[in-house]
Amino acid sequence: MAIFQYEDRVPLVSEHCYIAESAEIIGDVRLGQGCYVGPGAIVRGDYGTIIIGENSAVEEGVIMHARRGEVCTVGNWVTLGHGAVIHNVLKIHDYAVIGMNSVVSDYAVVGEWAVTGEGSVVPNRHEIPAGAIAVGVPAHVIGHVDDALREKWMNSKRIYVDLAHNNRQRLRRIG
Repeated sequence: MAIFQYEDRVPLVSEHCYIAESAEIIGDVRLGQGCYVGPGAIVRGDYGTIIIGENSAVEEGVIMHARRGEVCTVGNWVTLGHGAVIHNVLKIHDYAVIGMNSVVSDYAVVGEWAVTGEGSVVPNRHEIPAGAIAVGVPAHVIGHVDDALREKWMNSKRIYVDLAHNNRQRLRRIG
């Protein structure tokens, strides 16, 4: 794993986090307990601050960045899907799911249990309400998360928490 201090900005990684060898954590990044950061993810707090809550998953290829002096906040139990770009968002609330290859842009807000579909773009200063399912470019609400979806996504989220806790024992370099 590549964890870098940038000037006086040092990442803070809580216990039981898993950071893949090819991931990069740079500068003022704070990872809560049980976070998973997958291969190829880049979490760049060189100028701004990135705070990621407990048990959140930053899947493979995710790129995160915060502007100078700004704070990008991701809540607890959030899933940032493969290849997503999270740029200087104001807040992604607890339990949200950001779909694969989605973009969440400057000062946007994604509510608790909200979901963005694959390839969606949440533009600058846009808000996805709590419990909404949003898709498209720009993202627009097409439905709401029900209890069955919450249960299904919690099961998926628990898989990444398990990976964060146990990948060090399971992975073995063979080449």
